Amino acid sequence: MDKLSQLRAMTAVVADTGDINAIRQFTPLDATTNPSLLLKAAQQPEYQALIDQAIAWAASQGGSSSEQTALCVDRIAARIGNEILQIVPGRISTEVDARLSFDTAATLERARRLMDLYAQMDVAPERVLIKIASTWEGIKAAEILEREGIHCNLTLLFSFAQARACADAGVTLISPFVGRILDWYLQNTDATAYAPADDPGVQSVRRIYDFYKANGYDTTVMGASFRNTGQIEALAGCDSLTISPDLLAQLADDSGDLPRALTPAARTGESSAPIRESEFRFQHNDDAMAHEKLGEGIRKFVVDQIALEQQLAARSKCVAEVMQ
Repeated sequence: MDKLSQLRAMTAVVADTGDINAIRQFTPLDATTNPSLLLKAAQQPEYQALIDQAIAWAASQGGSSSEQTALCVDRIAARIGNEILQIVPGRISTEVDARLSFDTAATLERARRLMDLYAQMDVAPERVLIKIASTWEGIKAAEILEREGIHCNLTLLFSFAQARACADAGVTLISPFVGRILDWYLQNTDATAYAPADDPGVQSVRRIYDFYKANGYDTTVMGASFRNTGQIEALAGCDSLTISPDLLAQLADDSGDLPRALTPAARTGESSAPIRESEFRFQHNDDAMAHEKLGEGIRKFVVDQIALEQQLAARSKCVAEVMQ
């Protein structure tokens, strides 16, 4: 049995892509998207008609050109998400504009709009996860959304403080970023490589997983942002792992044995007392890696969000000129 099949027996496998063909090939349980993946997806031929339809729909809603472009992006995200849901049996994660990461009220408004767009396509709410950056403001928005029945995926998670706050908020799922943690340590320490078990990104997820299981939290731990299959194998048994098509293919081509690395029976003595805002901000800021990678991650998503908006705005202008 190949390693991908072995992994599926102990972990929910999620496709970290908006590529319909890759999702069809690997048949994951769920799929995740973000502004970077949507930007890539917007270049694919199979989505061009969908994009034109979204541009026309946004124009019909009125408002300024910037408002129409923002609405068009959300429409495209929901439409691509719906296309993916025709293939996967589980859920799709759709991300809120990263520029809203420090604005609870604006995050709530955008999340509700995304859910309304999905509802217009008759997508059941339990099949959608709203992705929000794991800032204090984002976590507070997720706490409110969860009470409303809107399930959330808290992304760009690098610190234990973020994981504690997400558990306190009762979010459905968190996405700790394994590969980006490794990147930071390779760039900022004397280390040039790590064995999978010693990988700082792997160790971060293990700590969070053990803490959640020991304290009975229902929040799903979904490792993300992998750089190699060794990281994935070192987290076999984690609740869920979101994996790029390239790494899925490598696992599918490997017939070696894949032992379980994480088990719910794990125990930890770390305190489960609710984390206060002041504690969260200090502890997260005190972790140089987490502080830097969260800010960097938000900035990178914003760059891709703006690039997508610029492409759509230019395309909308061309469509309008043709119609005149």
